[in-house]
Amino acid sequence: MSAPARERDAVGVFSPGRARIAARTLRVDRWWLSPLLTFLGLAIFVVYATIRSFVRSAYWVADYHYLTPFYSPCLSESCAPGSSHFGTPFPELPMWIPLGFVVLPFLLGFRLTCYYYRKAYYRSFWLAPPACAVAEPHSRYSGETRLPLIIQNSHRYFFYVAVVVSVINTYDAITAFHGKDGGFGFGLGNVILVVNVVLLWTYTVSCHSCRHVTGGRLKHFSAHPIRYRIWTYVSALNTRHMQFAWITLGTLLLTDFYIMLVASDTISDLRFVG
Repeated sequence: MSAPARERDAVGVFSPGRARIAARTLRVDRWWLSPLLTFLGLAIFVVYATIRSFVRSAYWVADYHYLTPFYSPCLSESCAPGSSHFGTPFPELPMWIPLGFVVLPFLLGFRLTCYYYRKAYYRSFWLAPPACAVAEPHSRYSGETRLPLIIQNSHRYFFYVAVVVSVINTYDAITAFHGKDGGFGFGLGNVILVVNVVLLWTYTVSCHSCRHVTGGRLKHFSAHPIRYRIWTYVSALNTRHMQFAWITLGTLLLTDFYIMLVASDTISDLRFVG
């Protein structure tokens, strides 16, 4: 028996004390469907978001101040006039650097280190394991103790940045209540932006790190009634963290796609006021 085979026999479903079953699994259901759909869903988002982050077009609607979340905040002199809500402290950037480069790495880190997303891509991309009672193809697993998986332990720090970005996205959504001729304006784009930012907040505050921050270190809940109440609310949201994780991927795509269509004059924004 080869060395990799011996190593494989020492782990997972092949470890000592487990039933000696040669088959990869005895499951007869379509156990592969869930990791496949997860793989396709995440892959579609990654490909779309990557392309849109680099194209540098149709991300800002000057008439109504719509700014796609993929480019917020836009802090470079390369940004379209009016889209830099917080100034342009950075000079013009080469095309290989996305205009949202300041926050995109942190948002990516927040999603990648999220407890739910870990489960999702561990199963669908790394097949570790692909499903319950299905042997994984890897002979070794070191856990989250060394690169690159040790970065998973920094999730709470990415959470802090995600809160700041959510504040910025909220500001963008409020600023977008702008009419074509100035003053107050309200259209379908505003509805999409507001719904997106509300759901992003819901996903962010339903995070396990938020639950820990609000009440994870309390030894006596009775001595901290306000924090305990907040912790109970966050805990209730936390039970649906997986749903919010997927919903916000969808709303981010929808928000960017709608703004792209309006900014490129493919469609006109449905206006209710202004």
